[in-house]
Amino acid sequence: MALPLEGLLVVSIEQAVAAPTCSCKLADAGARVIKVERPEGDFARRYDDLVHGESAYFVWLNRGKQSVVLDLGKPEDKAVLEAMLAKADVFVQNLKPGAIAKLGFAVARLRKDYPRLICCSISGYGESGPYAQRKAYDMLIQAESGLSSITGGPEAPARAGVSVCDIAAGMNAYEAILEALLARAATGEGAAISISMFDAMADWMAVPLLQHEGGNTPTRIGLAHISISPYGTFKTKDGIDILISVQNDREWRVLAEHVIGDKRLAADPNFATNVERVKRRAETDGRVAAAFAAMDAAPLVEMLARYDIAFGVINDLDLLARHPHLRRVTIGTPSGPASVPAPAAIHDGATRRYGSVAALGEHSDLIRREFSAK
Repeated sequence: MALPLEGLLVVSIEQAVAAPTCSCKLADAGARVIKVERPEGDFARRYDDLVHGESAYFVWLNRGKQSVVLDLGKPEDKAVLEAMLAKADVFVQNLKPGAIAKLGFAVARLRKDYPRLICCSISGYGESGPYAQRKAYDMLIQAESGLSSITGGPEAPARAGVSVCDIAAGMNAYEAILEALLARAATGEGAAISISMFDAMADWMAVPLLQHEGGNTPTRIGLAHISISPYGTFKTKDGIDILISVQNDREWRVLAEHVIGDKRLAADPNFATNVERVKRRAETDGRVAAAFAAMDAAPLVEMLARYDIAFGVINDLDLLARHPHLRRVTIGTPSGPASVPAPAAIHDGATRRYGSVAALGEHSDLIRREFSAK
């Protein structure tokens, strides 16, 4: 079965996480992705060596791509890149703003010379503005966007445990490129797209910002929800942390009557609505905590499931590795196969196959021959 993007050529000058996230999704969908690397390679290749010698980050985001090493300070290597771009459908790059133009590949010039080419530039703060020239990495954007101020417990801001700003920017780039491909099918015209990590995370921060500007600034409350109660972690009699989420007042009445075992609480107007429960968060959570502390985890979990109360166990990575819902795929790497979590989308009636992670410059000779000037 043909994949949706088969026949498309993507050229990506990329490193780290944001742009590789985008090009990985394009490769998964069938595009031919040529990853252009410096002679020393994408620095994410050396973040660690924990996947039998390979970097965990690199294995995660670089399946299914071809690797060509180009030194863009050399005219002959610039000519190879130019020849690739002349045939490409999509060009992705996440160099510092202005750097690609200094190398002779300004987006405006590429759009003029190759009208069907879709160019996508990914950066920390965009191509212009007061912060455009700042170096920007994921944790820095978590701090600048205010995300870290609402993450963690009361004692201090914290980093979200995965590279959410990079991932958000990469996924925004992917969806924007897909939109541009659809538009090009109708008009024949390519596009110039700019994605910034800051903009991607500011979009995610819309609700906290609106809450702040509405007079209710979110505070850090760990594994709890600033707007909903009860929504948090409670310890069982045998010491297991269970996180519950009561999303509406009907669920609260069920929890109060059947799990907490208090019909009067279920009918009490002081707790009848989420607004009232949040006003009395300490008392609301205290009632739940006392009930959970009187039960062992196994019967409590059975009861929560029986009454359709949303809950989860606070797993660690060892438990994630053995989770009954964890799907995995095996990806080839230069050092042997790696088992990684499967991409989220499940396509009915089709089993996706995912390409291997290339060694640095693995396809250099092939690509140089293919795109050398005739």
